[in-house]
Amino acid sequence: MSTQQSSPAHGRIGRAFRLAVDVLLGILAGIVLTLIATNLLLFVEAKSVYGTVNSWSYTMKAGKPGHSLLLRALMADQLPATNVAEESVYWLTAKDSTGQKLNGQHDYLMHFPAGGLPPAEAFWSLTMTDAKKALVANPTNRYSVGDRSGLVPNADGSTDIYIQNTAPAGHESNWLPAPTGAFILWLRAYQPGKTVLDGTYQVPPIMEVK
Repeated sequence: MSTQQSSPAHGRIGRAFRLAVDVLLGILAGIVLTLIATNLLLFVEAKSVYGTVNSWSYTMKAGKPGHSLLLRALMADQLPATNVAEESVYWLTAKDSTGQKLNGQHDYLMHFPAGGLPPAEAFWSLTMTDAKKALVANPTNRYSVGDRSGLVPNADGSTDIYIQNTAPAGHESNWLPAPTGAFILWLRAYQPGKTVLDGTYQVPPIMEVK
């Protein structure tokens, strides 16, 4: 085949190749833009769904029929298998009372005044995870404390939970072991009481012990 005869064919192949590359780049750009837009929409949705009290985030809007696809996607990502609030309410925090990130290099205290434990008809629990939301290995194999873990109240009826990497002398029954690095706390109340559902119950802040 002569050069004159092959050039048109080569030109057509080159144009087809460039077209295929353009289409592929367009698809990839569309995927990237879709992911960015979706994350922005989920961020905006989270702002409207979550409330905050004493550095704890919570929502009462999950799990009900008719909720938007964005809300369902948000819950699937952050709180999988979330129940309606009448069944369970979840609070989570990665910050102490001053807004500093929780870290096992520091010791913390969660103080419940007398009569101030989470009101729940079934049970409540406070769970520790690391920053990747995985349970924290510890020598006591204790991953949560709550109304079934044998917490010992103070003489005045209040209850303190000690959140730290090493056991607090004399308060081991109220110790929630922390990792050496960053961590997240999850408070759950199952079949929560009226004051939880109407928003009047206030979860105590996590206070660093100096």
